[in-house]
Amino acid sequence: MLKSTRNALFGAALVGISFSGQAYAETTLNALFMAQAAYSEADVRAMTEAFTKANPDIKVNLEFVPYEGLHDKTVLAQGSGGGYDVVLFDVIWPAEYATNKVLVDVTDRITDEMKKGVLPGAWTTVEYDGKRYGMPWILDTKYLFYNKEILEKAGITAPPKTWDELAEQAKTIKDKGLLQNPIAWSWSQAEAAICDYTTLVSAYGGKFIEGGKPAFTTGGGLDALNYMVSSYTSGITNPNSKEFLEEDVRKVFQNGEAAFALNWTYMYNLANDPKESKVAGKVGVVPAPGVAGKSEVSAVNGSMGLGITSTSQHPEEAWKYIVHMTSQPTQNAYAKLSLPIWASSYEDASVTKGQEELIAAAKRGLAAMYPRPTTPKYQELSTALQQAIQEALLGQTSAEDALKTAAENSGL
Repeated sequence: MLKSTRNALFGAALVGISFSGQAYAETTLNALFMAQAAYSEADVRAMTEAFTKANPDIKVNLEFVPYEGLHDKTVLAQGSGGGYDVVLFDVIWPAEYATNKVLVDVTDRITDEMKKGVLPGAWTTVEYDGKRYGMPWILDTKYLFYNKEILEKAGITAPPKTWDELAEQAKTIKDKGLLQNPIAWSWSQAEAAICDYTTLVSAYGGKFIEGGKPAFTTGGGLDALNYMVSSYTSGITNPNSKEFLEEDVRKVFQNGEAAFALNWTYMYNLANDPKESKVAGKVGVVPAPGVAGKSEVSAVNGSMGLGITSTSQHPEEAWKYIVHMTSQPTQNAYAKLSLPIWASSYEDASVTKGQEELIAAAKRGLAAMYPRPTTPKYQELSTALQQAIQEALLGQTSAEDALKTAAENSGL
């Protein structure tokens, strides 16, 4: 497996799609993106084509991988001494990437216009230890989507404002025979499950790390996992959620097989597209709920950035490409699957038209974004928590014991 991965990386410059304004391009950039949530492959190709038309001396090779392969592809390429010039990275990786010199510090490249124009919270996506390692690109959190028609049939007049209300409404829908398992989550043993768990941790006022040590074994961290287990064992949650990633959740929801689903921004317009979805025109979206006495809404920081690798031979051209991809005109033109990082974009009718409900949810959700732990040992911690969630959901151990084991295996 490792050998084939290295071979694939060795040929990375030959893989993917190339865009060039002219055949004699002097510089070739290799860029790594994900094929999953947020911007579609078609969007990224179109953005890139606009860049190469304006810069005919630069060619860009695009490679797309599932989110689950993004981190390892980036790190393995660094180890081989080549690979990519520009990489997409998750908000959870700057600590590791900065510590291990995977990304270039671009603090001095960021202009005053960027500093003033980008939403303040978006910068946390690319920061570690007071420095910035790229430009924020995807500004995202998970929202609660709901099927308006199913809620109406159940006699429910408003979506839930608390997680307990969500469970009650789902039980009503189940009891009335409208759906057997009304809620869909992405609880596969992957980072997706940590995003759902973090959303709940934020609602319950929990902490991941305190004083450098795990703090999720009690309080809000334990309450969050207990909620997940209760939702799963009571039958209000689709049992296949334990194997779902975000795209599985989207397909179930837009087939009309879920009344509620937690997912990223991109699902709103796809689930409302009659060509894609059976529930087009019936999709509601609100911030993820809160917990009475503790929070009004909840949200995970699921944002991502674009950075220059330390092995890139073309940092100037790479930065020029990143500036184009993250620019306000580019982001405004592709705001249907990922909302812009620029504050003034939210006053632009071309951005808000047709997705007013989503923008209203975003204003509250994005302001409440809660971070996953900032630690160079994040991958180790995440893997331990993923296993804990699975074991607790399957009843192999209690939520309390599962989290204690995760803490012991977290590397903290």
